[in-house]
Amino acid sequence: MQRLEIDGKARRAEELEQASASNDFWSNPDAAQKTMQEISRLKAQVEHWRAVAQRIDDALELATLNDPSLTEELETETKELTTILEKMSLETLLSGQYDSEDAILAIHAGAGGVDSQDWARMLERMFIRWAEQNGYKAEVLERSDGEEAGIKSVMMNIRGANAFGWLQSEAGVHRLVRLSPFDSANRRHTSFVKVEVWPDIQGQIDIEINDKDLRIDTYNAGGAGGQNVQKNDNAVRITHLPTGVVVQCQNERSQLQNKERAMQVLKARLFELKRKAQEADLAALKGENISAEWGNQIRSYVLHPYQMVKDHRTDYETGNTNAVLDGRLNEFMEAYLRTKINGASLSQAS
Repeated sequence: MQRLEIDGKARRAEELEQASASNDFWSNPDAAQKTMQEISRLKAQVEHWRAVAQRIDDALELATLNDPSLTEELETETKELTTILEKMSLETLLSGQYDSEDAILAIHAGAGGVDSQDWARMLERMFIRWAEQNGYKAEVLERSDGEEAGIKSVMMNIRGANAFGWLQSEAGVHRLVRLSPFDSANRRHTSFVKVEVWPDIQGQIDIEINDKDLRIDTYNAGGAGGQNVQKNDNAVRITHLPTGVVVQCQNERSQLQNKERAMQVLKARLFELKRKAQEADLAALKGENISAEWGNQIRSYVLHPYQMVKDHRTDYETGNTNAVLDGRLNEFMEAYLRTKINGASLSQAS
């Protein structure tokens, strides 16, 4: 109970509800909406834990009766409660400042030509399937199709509690080894795709952007398109000239809406760059070894000559490649979080 900070979350929800009753609460609609979402999230967590706690109390009370006819029922309830508590225990690992936020996930085909673009499409499907299986909503914001097959890039919004906390494990280079379906000689090819993930914190971002630093282009959303993409002539591309960061949005119904959403994504990306730069500076002061952001592959997916998916940061691996490519990523995410937390603990101890 103490580790889950249920009492603290209940107090926070009550404080926010009191604040929402003020006369000027809705004077800033974006901030107000974000506050209401936080209230809803906190109350759901508190109510969920209290319901589980009540189930535990009820099970303990039944156990004290020593009634043999209740044995099977108690065993079933114990297994269910154990599963629930294990999941809640994992959620305590999501302790980062932005772990509870929605996520923006971008996939970029890398070295490997058409094979890489096909690999990017496979990863897009993998993450959409993961979202569906875990109760998240995935929305494609922008998608660029490959000339022959697959995609050059895609950017998605993944919405739901702790979306960024779970998906942060996926940022980096993903490597695929397989017999190429695009090679007439049926040779083995290696493809690389870069995945970026950052929190979609929108109204909470305190970043000023000078209009003179922006180049804004409009274009027609071309190609075959992707899942959930609204086809229109109002797609917007924004380039932040000082950093070279480019964001695009084609999913909204109007050019103005696409521009507003693209600006939100741009702020999120610039904020994430600033946050990572600060972390790197702090690590440098502490003498930690920081590798290049995209310099190393984080995970390999081998489909030939054997089948294996291995995460190089945690050494977690599985031979069930089909399940992984169909969205079964939770074991990899959990291993990453445990390694991250243990690494932080060791660093603090030293």
